Amino acid sequence: MHNWEVNHPVAKNKDGTMTVLEHLSELRRRLLLAAAAVLAAALFCLTRVAWLRQMIAAPLEGRPLIYLSPPEAFASNLRLAIIAGIVLASPVIIYQVVAFLYPALTRREKIAFLCALAGICFFFGCGVWFAYRIVLPFTILFFLQYASPSLDPQFIISDYISFFLSFHLAFGLVFQLPLLSWILGRMGLLTSAFLKRNRKYALLIILIVAAVITPPDVFSQLVMAGPLLILYEIGIIMVIISEKKRRRIGQAEL
Repeated sequence: MHNWEVNHPVAKNKDGTMTVLEHLSELRRRLLLAAAAVLAAALFCLTRVAWLRQMIAAPLEGRPLIYLSPPEAFASNLRLAIIAGIVLASPVIIYQVVAFLYPALTRREKIAFLCALAGICFFFGCGVWFAYRIVLPFTILFFLQYASPSLDPQFIISDYISFFLSFHLAFGLVFQLPLLSWILGRMGLLTSAFLKRNRKYALLIILIVAAVITPPDVFSQLVMAGPLLILYEIGIIMVIISEKKRRRIGQAEL
């Protein structure tokens, strides 16, 4: 093996493009930066874990969170800090992903990539906000109606964190439906006529999806299905917009 290959494992190709080893080196560097950002954010969130618990427990109307084993409280605090750290460090993580992929894209691909990324963040944020501010309080209120003098509601912190996370993650994901419809419409794989014609089948699929991705209770599933139907109609509008744009581009090329 030549010494040059050992001492310069990330040298560029003759045409100036990056070698495979250089790509791997850059990927490792960006993964380490993202991991360091998550670690720093998680440590910061660990110092604010009491405030985080208060925030996620706000819909419980003053009812305390409990733990059943000695290490459960510490483990739950650590888990909550890590989750919050990932959220807090998400701008750094997104930047590292974009910085790694961006140079390899064409100008049109860069625009499409940034638009898609902005749309994903926007709709995911809308889904999480909608879940936290509107749906979750009604869901908790619905469950608390079953309380009675002989049935005292108590929320275990580890279970509640899992419920809280899955609930908001589910809404963040399903709110991507309009964006997905727009992308498929731009690609010509989905038409507004098809969506309108298959509304009844969409309703059945929506009910099934709501049953799969929500916690195992009928109320949460119905609460999820309602926004999904609205998002389906918004998706039709997005496809109509993409169809009009495709027609304008086709007429301009004639």
